Amino acid sequence: MRLIVGLGNPGPEYNQTRHNAGFMVLDRLAQRHHLLADQRPKLRFHAAAIEGTISGQRCLLLEPQTYMNRSGLCVQEAAAFYKIPAQELLVVVDDVALPAGKLRLRAGGSPGGHNGLADIERALGTAEYPRLRVGVDAPGRVPQADYVLSRFTPDQMAQVTPALETACDVIECWLGEGIATAMNRFNGGEAQE
Repeated sequence: MRLIVGLGNPGPEYNQTRHNAGFMVLDRLAQRHHLLADQRPKLRFHAAAIEGTISGQRCLLLEPQTYMNRSGLCVQEAAAFYKIPAQELLVVVDDVALPAGKLRLRAGGSPGGHNGLADIERALGTAEYPRLRVGVDAPGRVPQADYVLSRFTPDQMAQVTPALETACDVIECWLGEGIATAMNRFNGGEAQE
């Protein structure tokens, strides 16, 4: 079992917000692989969970329902239940340090000020788990909390929409060919870290 976690906040008021970029990628991935055709997401591990096969790998897709700052709870519970090592987990997350629509895959690293990643690191006891960052632009003069909890502008959505498809390609490559190949292919040859 491989674990793919998209970070975001539950509830309709957060739909299409910058902080929910992880949810948006997982929704697209589930649609692409018709995982919702025969099943509805179940509430497991404090998350909306759905199982399926992607790139020949059995996967559990999770969208935490605990709000961003407590994302580690569901990741730790699911990883412990299935005995999934941190290297076989992928977290998809928004990133204000990247331009809208830019993607960056890393094998590990710091939370970079992201509360969801910080809580996952705390819960797992390691920062050495893969993460796919989805750029949402810097907040500028807007307070960061307000910025990430607001919706994308139309110009940003024009950049983010194709990136959601590419993010699915990244995940499929990670599952089928490994982190180094996926980083080389989708980070423009930046296979460090």
